[in-house]
Amino acid sequence: MLICTKEQINKIIDYCNECLPNKACGFLAGIIEGDKKIIKKIYMIRNIDESTQYYSMDEKEQLKAISDITKNNLKFIGNFHSNPETPSRPSKEDIILAIDPNLSYSILSLKRKRKPIFNSFIIKNRFVHKEELIVLE
Repeated sequence: MLICTKEQINKIIDYCNECLPNKACGFLAGIIEGDKKIIKKIYMIRNIDESTQYYSMDEKEQLKAISDITKNNLKFIGNFHSNPETPSRPSKEDIILAIDPNLSYSILSLKRKRKPIFNSFIIKNRFVHKEELIVLE
């Protein structure tokens, strides 16, 4: 279960819109309480591919984010990326690259610009399970 606030979702939406027409990406960090992953901080990380189809996170920005996560006693709980033109679901490449079944893989679809869709997934042994997402006001 992934728990976040409406404000956090809006920050992700704003960032992903700023990156259009390309995919945007970043890290999710927070605390873990049992089966609950609670987002406390979002890290916007530059997509060095500058592509509508693919993304690769800037290595220096990843290291800076991991350092900050550690410094703030948070846990790396997952990542996010946008799909500017496709639905909010993992691609075949996303599934292949998903290495940790404990992480949340979140995807924001901007296919319908006025109604972005944010979903989170658990990917284990190449099987995709939609993760319960709770958005607090």
